[in-house]
Amino acid sequence: MPAATRRSFLQQSSLGFGWLAFAGLFGRTAASAIPHSTFRTPHFPPRAKHVIFLFMDGGVSHVDTFDPKPELTKRNGQPAQWRADELSQSVSANRKWLKNQWEFKQRGQSGLWVSDLLPHIAGVADELCVVRSMVGETPLHGAQSLLLHTGRSIGAAPSLGSWVSYGLGTENEQLPSYMLLNNDWVPNGGSQNFASSFLPATHQATPVRAKGRPVDNITPADPAALQRAKLDFLREQDSATAKSLGGSDAIESAIKNYETAARMQSLVPSLCDVSGESAETLRLYGVDRANDFDKFYALQCLRARRMVEAGVRFIEVTCPLTHNNNAPWDQHGELRKRHEENARITDQPVAALIRDLKARGLLDETLILWAGEMGRTPHSSGTDGRDHHVSGYTIFMAGGGVRGGMTYGTTDEMGMSAVEHRVDIHDLHATILHQLGMDHERLTFRFGGRDQRLTDVHGRVIQEILT
Repeated sequence: MPAATRRSFLQQSSLGFGWLAFAGLFGRTAASAIPHSTFRTPHFPPRAKHVIFLFMDGGVSHVDTFDPKPELTKRNGQPAQWRADELSQSVSANRKWLKNQWEFKQRGQSGLWVSDLLPHIAGVADELCVVRSMVGETPLHGAQSLLLHTGRSIGAAPSLGSWVSYGLGTENEQLPSYMLLNNDWVPNGGSQNFASSFLPATHQATPVRAKGRPVDNITPADPAALQRAKLDFLREQDSATAKSLGGSDAIESAIKNYETAARMQSLVPSLCDVSGESAETLRLYGVDRANDFDKFYALQCLRARRMVEAGVRFIEVTCPLTHNNNAPWDQHGELRKRHEENARITDQPVAALIRDLKARGLLDETLILWAGEMGRTPHSSGTDGRDHHVSGYTIFMAGGGVRGGMTYGTTDEMGMSAVEHRVDIHDLHATILHQLGMDHERLTFRFGGRDQRLTDVHGRVIQEILT
């Protein structure tokens, strides 16, 4: 008979009350004992079941997309001045105001202002809630990307997708609850953007690439019976090791990941294969476009819709990097050329995703977030570039119980600072969790001697934008 461990003693003696007390005192161990991949009950009735995060890596220019500034155009070319608390990357002398580079028009029945840079998104303006008053912490790509993804500009914390996975689990046991549809580019901040950190490893993102085989080793190398025997052997060996150590989150997570991977083999290939979609749907997203960057981004957006249908909780789609640059939307120069290129790649598929979800009755239960980590300066050292800017910029949301056809918050007349209804990343995270039925103050995990949460000690739900 194997030697009894402390864990087995507490579980088996006194009807398990010793183990119950132990689990209450040691939240991390208790949490690792929960089957993390299963569905969990939210704190209150949710408005949304899924999130699709469309990450516009590098910083889209807010004054060229959703935040028109007639005064900026009027003062184009004049010397620029700003306050010390208006956080831009460049503070050198001789900078000049740079006007809106694309014409703005009021769109849809709501009259939402959208520039000609995004004609397809302009066509779904009545579904958009545009937040013009986002603020960040520091105008650096890595720090801001980590802040947007994890709520911490220094990283070493679970991503938003990991928290959603931990809080709600998945609706489909054959799939992970957090999927990353990437485009052969790792954003600034690296893999920490998508990591589970101190949460159980089952909650990190599962990447699905656009080109070639979506997931490595997804096709079984062995017959089903032999593969099952190998998995059972691994489970037996790993379970014995975990018990000998008195419990191990890493080993228990590995066991769950093996099983999830085995289940994925039967579903992921068919889920990623869009050949069964109608020609009309493929054209809607632009999967039939000739350019590879265009085609593969469209493919990932279409896969995002299919994953929502399959029950994946959190899906992130990243932008491709088309040229030698720090990030796709990071136009210190060649603003018109590269912003137009990025818009050509993303505009049609993003609008198609919104239209398609709505047509299938899925938009109400799917919250879409379109956001970069920062905006871009309304001033420039030349005539065709903008620099990093975090004292006032724009994102939008759609679906998932968020009001459509509206703007929230304002920046000043030059687009420098948020002056009304400032929204920080913690507020954004709190609002997303709220729409999923989770109280951001109650969604916690014991680590480092205290109850950690996505929003740390900050965050408020932006009730004004909710239906």
